[in-house]
Amino acid sequence: NSGVMSLLRPLLLDVVPTIQQTAALALGRLANCNDDLAEAIVKENILPQLLCSLPEQNRFYKKAAAFVLRAVGKHSPQLAQEVVQCGALEMLVICLEDFDPGVKEAACWTLGCIARHNSELSQAVVDAGAIPLLVLCIQEPEIALKRIAAATLSDISKHSPELAQTVVDAGAIAHLAQLILNPDAKLKRQVLSALCQIGKHSVDLAVLVAEAEIFPVVLTCLKDSDEYVKKNGATLIREIAKHSPELSALIVSAGGVAAMIDCIGSCRGSVRLPGIMMLGYVAAHSENLAMAVIVSKGIPPLCACLLEEHEDHMKAAAAWALEQVGKHTAEHARAVALANVLPTLLAMYMDTSSSADLQLKASTAKKALKGILQKCTHLPALEPLLHDAPPNIMKYIIEQFSKVLPHDSKARRLFVTSGGLKKVQEIKAEPGSLLQEYINAINNCFPEEIVR
Repeated sequence: NSGVMSLLRPLLLDVVPTIQQTAALALGRLANCNDDLAEAIVKENILPQLLCSLPEQNRFYKKAAAFVLRAVGKHSPQLAQEVVQCGALEMLVICLEDFDPGVKEAACWTLGCIARHNSELSQAVVDAGAIPLLVLCIQEPEIALKRIAAATLSDISKHSPELAQTVVDAGAIAHLAQLILNPDAKLKRQVLSALCQIGKHSVDLAVLVAEAEIFPVVLTCLKDSDEYVKKNGATLIREIAKHSPELSALIVSAGGVAAMIDCIGSCRGSVRLPGIMMLGYVAAHSENLAMAVIVSKGIPPLCACLLEEHEDHMKAAAAWALEQVGKHTAEHARAVALANVLPTLLAMYMDTSSSADLQLKASTAKKALKGILQKCTHLPALEPLLHDAPPNIMKYIIEQFSKVLPHDSKARRLFVTSGGLKKVQEIKAEPGSLLQEYINAINNCFPEEIVR
């Protein structure tokens, strides 16, 4: 409000270098505060002035100039577009070739802040020729430069398969994969994120990431002491597993399922989410892969997530994963039912406490119940549901009893003594309906006086 912007602007061209740098630093700090101040810098036409002599300037000025561009461009796609239009990308790419690692780092960071907004801005960064130089930056010895270059490659790759492909074509995957074992946790986070953003788009890209021999190396990240390394490692494995049965089988044979189950068991909260989803994706692909999750003792930790997690989207993810495990055959459904999870799923479905995610949780629990009940023949697990289940779920439960009771005398005896048969008599079914047919089939297993 005091007109500081117009006073700082001429100082960018001062004859004393430290005054130029300090003026740029002041503008960067102002722009960093909020988008109104960043807008003011654009309106004052300061950006072209900042850039006009950049290649001839010393490293301190280059870093300060990159800071101003980053502080303006980070706020919104519109402001980032202003930075692009004033010709900043070409200057920043020149800075990526600078001798000073600090200048490279500042340029990387600014390019990342522009690219992360949307695919158009990312494409502009690619078109300016940044990708090959970013790949060179991740090979530099400085850890801070490696981190920020990996983060920028991640920001570029995330928007579309085409952008991810440009990163792959520059040979980034092999160099990123080698850094998975680096002891620096912050670098590992960015490297895992970059590989994840490349692999998530398509089967072909996921195969390229998997072929960089990231298995079984990446599984060590699931035991890392850094929560974000754990989470990003689990997310990378999930993104590869989701694409195809072949990729999931590769993960299983590398010991990925057992490692992920250990990871879910050892942590709490949102760190678990990608692991839960990964087990669901693996199990969804085929009977054999679902059986691999069961044999690796994957069901108890998924059940634990249902009980221990408080957020509805976490419970919904665990319910969905259990459905993917249990939906294939009677054997799969029995394994889920034996964990005594069906009453918990029913309680989730019936839960009326209000929350934004409640519909998701309830509908996922309902789908999971239906998927498992259509295959489940484990009567002790079904018995408790008879007394609480709503009509639309009751049909699946009654159907299973009508299949099993005619062939199992022990089950028939238990069915009477537990009150199951009594409960069946209370169900009001439409005459001639499928439900009525199931009830008749159950009643026909018992002498008429017991039914009465």
